[in-house]
Amino acid sequence: MNCLTTRCRLVARTVPFHFSMGLLNASQLALRTARCYLSPFSSSKSWISTRSIPLEGRNILLMGPPGAGKTTVGRIVAHRLGLPVIDVDDDVLEMTWKMPVAAKLASVGGERFLEEEGQALCNFSASGCVVSLTGSNPLHSEAMQHVRQTGLVIYLDVDSEDIIQRLTRMKVNRIVGQEAGVSMRDILKYRKQFYEKWLDVRVLCGTGDTVEEVAEKVLKAVERYQNHAAETYVSTRCANVRSSNQKTHFSDVVVEGLATDGGLYVPKNGFPRIDAREWLRLAGMSYPERALVLLEKCIHPLDVCALDLRTMAFKAYGSNFSSEAVAPVKHLNHNQYVQELFHGPTASFKDLALQLMPQLFAYCLPPMCNYLILVATSGDTGSAVLSGFSRLSGTDRHRTGMLMTSYREGNARAVSVQSDFDFCQRTIKRMFGESGLTGHLAVEYGTVLSTANSINWARLLPQVVYHSSAYLDLCRDGVIKFGEPIDVCIPTGNFGNAMSAVYAKQMGIPIRKVICASNHNRIITDFITTGEYDLRGRTLMLSQSPAIDILKSSNLERFIYHVSDGDGCLVKDLFTRLDRQQHFQVPEPLLGRIQQEVLAGWCSEDDCLAAIQSVHRQTGYVMDTHTAVAKVVADRLQDGLCPVVLCSTAHYGKFAPAVFKALQIRNIPEDPVEQLRKLGSTASRPEMHRDMMTCLRESSRRRHTVCQAEYSVLVEEVENMIQDSFLKVM
Repeated sequence: MNCLTTRCRLVARTVPFHFSMGLLNASQLALRTARCYLSPFSSSKSWISTRSIPLEGRNILLMGPPGAGKTTVGRIVAHRLGLPVIDVDDDVLEMTWKMPVAAKLASVGGERFLEEEGQALCNFSASGCVVSLTGSNPLHSEAMQHVRQTGLVIYLDVDSEDIIQRLTRMKVNRIVGQEAGVSMRDILKYRKQFYEKWLDVRVLCGTGDTVEEVAEKVLKAVERYQNHAAETYVSTRCANVRSSNQKTHFSDVVVEGLATDGGLYVPKNGFPRIDAREWLRLAGMSYPERALVLLEKCIHPLDVCALDLRTMAFKAYGSNFSSEAVAPVKHLNHNQYVQELFHGPTASFKDLALQLMPQLFAYCLPPMCNYLILVATSGDTGSAVLSGFSRLSGTDRHRTGMLMTSYREGNARAVSVQSDFDFCQRTIKRMFGESGLTGHLAVEYGTVLSTANSINWARLLPQVVYHSSAYLDLCRDGVIKFGEPIDVCIPTGNFGNAMSAVYAKQMGIPIRKVICASNHNRIITDFITTGEYDLRGRTLMLSQSPAIDILKSSNLERFIYHVSDGDGCLVKDLFTRLDRQQHFQVPEPLLGRIQQEVLAGWCSEDDCLAAIQSVHRQTGYVMDTHTAVAKVVADRLQDGLCPVVLCSTAHYGKFAPAVFKALQIRNIPEDPVEQLRKLGSTASRPEMHRDMMTCLRESSRRRHTVCQAEYSVLVEEVENMIQDSFLKVM
């Protein structure tokens, strides 16, 4: 007796009430509410309302397609909250028209019906009620603008196949606006755009959810919406999270980048956990749809509203990617799969974050302030940042400038530093930490510093999406059933990619092990193996996988905070010691927890090239050097008991000289464009990236500054950039 349609039949119709001049009679509403309590939903004590009146008297407006269960869910929610309940079909339309809705539709036809329905809703007025809208209300803009002002619009996002089954059982074969020859599936797909336009909060309904379960999700959604103050972020070095009075929200951490105490921001309450039925809904969605739903669950709607977040997600993951799948998963051999994260505009996995992060950053910017974004890079972060920020338009672009530590154009400048990534990242953190410098820039130029490296939460969060998406692709393609584990092997440098996989696991993706793969700069492998992080006397060695040529891994701080259950004192002590003494050792019990979460191994330069050659010979697939590092380590550490996904973080064309060497190709052209053409003719898969030729031609025309590895020199570059980019405050 738990299916939605059965519940609909059990609910007895109450006597409809009247409204005058569009205002519902309060005594009649109270009577209707009392009668709703008598409906036979459940005899459980859980139905007794213990909640305070929500939303300060505003309405809760339930929206969704026909068959979504709005009426039944509305009655349950109203019952739980002790609020009046209004069904627009019964209590507004039929009372206005003095006839059943079906009769009205038959008499005037679909187009006229939508107009008259909308006008009736425009005359509607109520407050402090649970209102179940009709499935066609959102098609009338004026009516929705009117009712939206009265409360919170909650979209019951029910799977179309579930709805079709319910409507079939209810013997409903056509809905408003469905013309002859248009299938129910097509009209529901068409209507979805209108629900997405008006929602404030989405309630994602899992396949087979009962009305009681959907109602509980609605109640939690309302509670979350009201409790914005609880959805805050803390520094990994915060000594006492519970006693901290500082309220730092998503919009704050996006703009600030680094916490004031030198730590990294993390959600105070961790990540939301998603149940299996909701994950299965996501399996049937496109990448931007998956991204939107997951980001909605992680970003409070009062920080970024649902409609704007949707616009950002679909702009970030659209025609700018060379693959419609955005981050497709391909079978490599045996139990190994490759997630191709290189289809973005700069052929790097960083596009998955940096096509979205600049939009979030611009959205969260406070008015009347300029921002200079500092980025340290040894690999392909720079080009990905440039691509992402260059897509901003209008005022947003004029208020942001970028300085990378090799390119200068518009609001961006790059500086080549005669050192390594660790020096550049250390310099940026020092700039953030010097109040004299940041104060001077703010007062003198009205400019604040921020960062687009993965120390910024808005850079890390979108990476959780593609790890989740890889698992969902394997489910969709029948490789695994939901709940069966996978391993993920990630070329690891700054630990952001690995950390985002840990967070995907926290949200409910069944990742068994995160395998961290290092090149011969194996600092992460040594740490995870021994618990000792030792930089003393250690020098960075150049490699053929430069994006992971890192010795000081910033996001490791977030990982230690995670495995230590949020011990900010421990994290602060460890990383202060690392700054001062270049060394720390974690306690033995903590090392055990680290090794439960992750494995780690490293790969020599020769083994990296050998793997590229071997895989190409066996499968025709050409890996880049970073993916080859992951392949070698996965071969050594993964036990073969479940699928393993190799994160392919860059297209092989970006590292053509190393790939030529691996494949033992002779007579290599000197022109980089010709090199790409020759490589493309060698590889049967993946295909050559469509934008790489253009990027190569443009890069040959760019100029950039080269400077010494001195802090004062880079501070001067920052100030010069600000002077060139923004008007000086007089």
